[in-house]
Amino acid sequence: MAINQVIDKVGPLGQNGLTDISVTLFQVYEQLPFSSFISIMSIALVLVFFITSSDSGSLVIDGITAGGKIDAPVPQRIFWATVEGVIAAVLLWVGGSQALQALQSGVVTTALPFSIVLILMCVALIQGLLSEYPIYKTQIKQQ
Repeated sequence: MAINQVIDKVGPLGQNGLTDISVTLFQVYEQLPFSSFISIMSIALVLVFFITSSDSGSLVIDGITAGGKIDAPVPQRIFWATVEGVIAAVLLWVGGSQALQALQSGVVTTALPFSIVLILMCVALIQGLLSEYPIYKTQIKQQ
């Protein structure tokens, strides 16, 4: 939709191009019906995503520091969630937009090796399924 707006010169995105990536989503929404509602829903969904991701990270750190216990103490998990939030807030406050850009670069840099691992896992899964297919086929014939 954004590409079509740029090509067709529709709205601020089509007239000015991609000037500020942080508001591009809302510039696209401006051309849709119920744009205010869609914008509010998008903000809510992004908040849910970040809160869920932060909670998952806190759960993992809590599990690691609890020695692998699944039911670690609740105050310990609250501690790790608080520390994680404080560190993120301090990094953004001290570094400003440069810290955010560094964080985004770090995420992209980390994602590349992880993507390769995921591709290798997919190949291994396919090989495993193919190796078990003859066994499955013979069991079906016996029934």
